[in-house]
Amino acid sequence: MFNFGMIGAGIVMGIAAIGSAIGLGIAGQGAIGAWKRCYVNNKPAPFILTVFAGAPLTQTLYGFLTMRTLANSSKDPAFLLGLGLASGLAMAFSAVAQGQAGAASADALGETGEGFAKYIMVVGLCETVALFAMVFTMMMCNQR
Repeated sequence: MFNFGMIGAGIVMGIAAIGSAIGLGIAGQGAIGAWKRCYVNNKPAPFILTVFAGAPLTQTLYGFLTMRTLANSSKDPAFLLGLGLASGLAMAFSAVAQGQAGAASADALGETGEGFAKYIMVVGLCETVALFAMVFTMMMCNQR
């Protein structure tokens, strides 16, 4: 028998991972560009830029945790499909936004060598969207 709920579980993982991949690519480009500029100007290239480049990877983890919750839920399969799709999209867009913020942060930190705490706060705000999506989805699955 066809189970739309299991499709929802797979969709949340897949869409979140796609968003992470896009976000990683964007942030990675920013970090690489900042390092290149440091090398051209004979400045030390800060390794800490890898934090910005790798930040969007966490949405894949949230997608996995949400997938497990959806796969173990006894809620209506159509509801789980919709929940998986909406949650996965929220996580994906969060990862893309985080990649964009990470790229700008890497550029700014590479240029000035200052402001890491401020930049990581913005990157963290983008992350919060994915966390909310995961937690709210888990709450909906465990609600009686």
